[in-house]
Amino acid sequence: MPFEAINPPGFPTPIAPYSAGAKAGGTVYVSGVLALGEGGAVLNPGNVRLQTRHVLETIRTTLAAAGATLEDVAMNHVFLKYLGDYAAFNEVYAEYFPGAKPARYCIVADLVKPDCLIEIASVAHLP
Repeated sequence: MPFEAINPPGFPTPIAPYSAGAKAGGTVYVSGVLALGEGGAVLNPGNVRLQTRHVLETIRTTLAAAGATLEDVAMNHVFLKYLGDYAAFNEVYAEYFPGAKPARYCIVADLVKPDCLIEIASVAHLP
């Protein structure tokens, strides 16, 4: 069974050959999301809280285009540029997942754009 590419209307063109998400069976996979605007411009450089909020709103929109919500997220893959941003990231993250918390991991790593501080990829299961 082929998967369905998910590319919400109005989203910036990806900076590489991928879709914003993919739906296969009852699972939605959201590609790694960075705080990027049109043309790949980094939004809110130096502010992990605002970048995290933008990333999670982008994930919310991608999930909605596939018929899912943040409550359907079972796993988040988190990449932080700086370990020192971990507490600030968690403050914002907790706002978006107030109930049952999805599984996740968090890795400190360089990201594809030097001014990006956070990247998150998600896996959700459709109700």
